[in-house]
Amino acid sequence: MSKINYLTEEGYKRLKEELEHMVSIERPKISQQIAEARDKGDLSENAEYDAAKEAQGLLESKISKLQETLNNSRILDNANVDTSKVSLLSKVKIKNKKNSAVMEYQIVSENEANLKEGKISSDSPIGKALLGLKEGETVDVQVPGGLMTFEVMKISR
Repeated sequence: MSKINYLTEEGYKRLKEELEHMVSIERPKISQQIAEARDKGDLSENAEYDAAKEAQGLLESKISKLQETLNNSRILDNANVDTSKVSLLSKVKIKNKKNSAVMEYQIVSENEANLKEGKISSDSPIGKALLGLKEGETVDVQVPGGLMTFEVMKISR
């Protein structure tokens, strides 16, 4: 059974555009490379042909995975986010109790995580630990740098 992916409308659109690009631009480009390499003669010793066939296999694998992700996706509406506790699509302001650093993240699915945009995966150690917490609650999280304690300061949409 395939895993259901929860995405924002923006995230779904971005993945759909990525798939369209792979199918309409990348796939024909690789087919052209294979045809050009095939025209050069003996395929048994043709490195260009082997490389193009390998690239084609990788691309087809990516296309298949992306199609599966999109087919098993559900679009979440930000307007329905429960702000009484941390959940998917919540924007949460947290404070690192050790150094008093304040950070704000939006909890998103793995496919939309982007630290530069302040979006962390609900499957990440911090994302998992924050899910279900209410404002004022604290949680200890084991991260690569060691154990950290965070306090949930604010939850919003």
